[in-house]
Amino acid sequence: MSFNLRYTSSMKKITSLKALVENGLAEAEDLNCAETILYAANRAYGLQLPHSALKLAAGFGGGMGIGATCGALTGSIMALSAIFVKDRGHESDYVKTLNAELFESFRSRMESIDCDYLKKHYRSPADSCHPIILAAAEITEALIDREINQ
Repeated sequence: MSFNLRYTSSMKKITSLKALVENGLAEAEDLNCAETILYAANRAYGLQLPHSALKLAAGFGGGMGIGATCGALTGSIMALSAIFVKDRGHESDYVKTLNAELFESFRSRMESIDCDYLKKHYRSPADSCHPIILAAAEITEALIDREINQ
């Protein structure tokens, strides 16, 4: 598939996105679900996104604050866009194809993509939404790694 990759050979994968989430990035920096994925991807893949770009994820946590589409997934879409869109989304359908695969994989694993459902079934007082965010991190990292290593 033809696409304009923003991610270049000068950008190196520094660490595992999943490992950053597992090791408590959200708790250490008081991040919501969407922020956690985007911040972790920024660090893991050396994206060098400025804080002004990272803070755009803030309003997507908690299913955009209304229990709709999972914030970890919207953070994942932001990460995929940061890597696989050079200038604009209309360049190609490539990122849309990746988004569809992300959602399909997540839904298959977690039964839903909706925050309210996910919180009801996977959130706990002890772990908060960590299992949900971790699932999104694993799926997102696998997609990114597969695509940049082709």
